[in-house]
Amino acid sequence: MDRSVEFTVADALHQKLFNEVQGTCQLKNRIIALWLVLAMAFTSAFPDSGYAQGRRGISLIRDAEIEALMWEYSIPLFKAAGLRPGAIEIMIVGDQQFNAFVAGRRVFINTGAILDSKTPNELIGVIAHEIGHLAGGHQQRLADQLARAKIVSGIATLLGVGVLAAGAASGNRQVAGAGGGIVAGGSRLAIRGLLRYQRGEESAADRAALKYLAKTGQSARGLLTTFSGFAENLNLQGGRVNPYMQSHPLPRDRIASLKKAVKNSKYYNRKDKPSLQERHDLARAKIAAYLGGRRNLASLIRQKGLSPLARQYGEAIGLYLYGSPKNAIPKINALIRKRPNNAYFHEMKGEIMLRSGKPAAAISPFRKAVKLDRGRSGFLRVELGQALLSSGRKTNIKPAIAELRKGLARDPSLIIGHRYLARAYQKAGNTPLALLSSAEEMFWSGKIANAKNFANRAQQKLKRGSPGWLRAQDIISYKK
Repeated sequence: MDRSVEFTVADALHQKLFNEVQGTCQLKNRIIALWLVLAMAFTSAFPDSGYAQGRRGISLIRDAEIEALMWEYSIPLFKAAGLRPGAIEIMIVGDQQFNAFVAGRRVFINTGAILDSKTPNELIGVIAHEIGHLAGGHQQRLADQLARAKIVSGIATLLGVGVLAAGAASGNRQVAGAGGGIVAGGSRLAIRGLLRYQRGEESAADRAALKYLAKTGQSARGLLTTFSGFAENLNLQGGRVNPYMQSHPLPRDRIASLKKAVKNSKYYNRKDKPSLQERHDLARAKIAAYLGGRRNLASLIRQKGLSPLARQYGEAIGLYLYGSPKNAIPKINALIRKRPNNAYFHEMKGEIMLRSGKPAAAISPFRKAVKLDRGRSGFLRVELGQALLSSGRKTNIKPAIAELRKGLARDPSLIIGHRYLARAYQKAGNTPLALLSSAEEMFWSGKIANAKNFANRAQQKLKRGSPGWLRAQDIISYKK
């Protein structure tokens, strides 16, 4: 897992929603508009996906092992929904809240959702729900509903402002107060209409999830478990909840509507394969170690039902991160002996060696990981390229460039890959391609002005019409 490879993703649709809602409101309505965006910023399985994520961006975590597992969960569901997997991206969000959401053609899964799902089936149910939103085109429909809400709210605002102006001109406070009531009432009407619509889409996504799970021969029991957990948390919070002012159906209502259909499924009692459960536990242990700190890792390791292999994995990573990397190596070697074909155990060994200042010793385990990796992860190739480059051997520069290029061909969004490729080209004496790689790093980091600067400098040194020259031109011509 690479925690340094994090960047900000701002979804255009949600930015548009925020701007449009703000545009319908004057001073007194600004708070209502803000609340509205908060309620509907993301179409998600859990209502607390948060306006803050949509506005400030989200931190993405890159990890070959976790990404491969999420794809394994998702691909059958994509096909069941009639979606082409190659047209969709899955992204792991470094957030400990239980949440998943969709934006554009992307499915975002919080690390908290993976960590809190004790079985693959629980998480698969949530992913199926999100795919229901994608297949149903709910985001675009939500934008259409917002446009209609703008009309309702806009008319109310115009009427209210007119009455307010009349009251102010006549000095009649009652008339002015009535104008304020019209403005606020119109906004509340728009909000309720939008929330009612979104609750309907959430219910539709639940039904779609049941359909996809049945088509792929999986139980929907995990979905019920997840909603039961939400209901329990809501009860613990106490207080009364207005069901008409919620963007999602209340958990108890969702459970009631799904329970019969779930229990009537012929796949209701089907359990996850032991091998899949083990991989799920390994992913949870890795997340707890990297993102949860020592206390959360210790808590997970003590958790009943966690596979022994996952406990050992968590202990090894914990030693590496918080104790002695030297003592972590024997534990990783023991895991490799038990599962010699697990690519990610070899990757972890390589990472420990690399981060411990022994890049030459990291080359062999990274090579083994690349060879065993069924998911053909670009990230593993980049790690191998990094180890080759960091070894300090001139004979490794050319192989490092080859591995980095292969990794980036599979996954061009790997910022760290472009960074190391720039260094490799510089060491090889190829300044034009070093500049172009720096341009790519800036481009994928969202630093477009810097990217254009590097691309201009690279283009001046590249042969006109060559692939590198054309790519530099693409960056120079790019418009947000």
